Amino acid sequence: MTKTSTSASTLTTDALVEHLNDDLRSEFQSIVQYVQHIALITGPEYTSTVDELKIHITQELAHASTLAEQVAFLGGTPTTTAREVTPFTDSHAALQADLDLEEEQLERYRTRVQQATELGLIDVAEALRPLLTQTQEHVRDLKSALGQ
Repeated sequence: MTKTSTSASTLTTDALVEHLNDDLRSEFQSIVQYVQHIALITGPEYTSTVDELKIHITQELAHASTLAEQVAFLGGTPTTTAREVTPFTDSHAALQADLDLEEEQLERYRTRVQQATELGLIDVAEALRPLLTQTQEHVRDLKSALGQ
């Protein structure tokens, strides 16, 4: 990999790859967390929420695939490890953990799109924009489910 930087930032392509791999670990965490939460969230008030989480999980898998492709495009090796998943406590706490993770990912994707743009990697920034849009939707869905 080559080091690339711009006057607007000291970020290098190598550092962007590291960040993208951390984003990938976060997506893997989301997938594992959603699998657990879909299986364990109970109560009639959560039926439609569980259905929505099933949609989220397929989108998270697509996000992971996109991130892995961008890492490889930039000359890196996509990670295969997930960040640790916090143990399930109750349905509300599980949904709050999902919201917290989605909000973190939202900020990460905003930053990543900006970083890719600053590095002149417009194609990478464009590949990441749909992740940003879907993550915004996930945040809205989870806030609604939590009555926020």
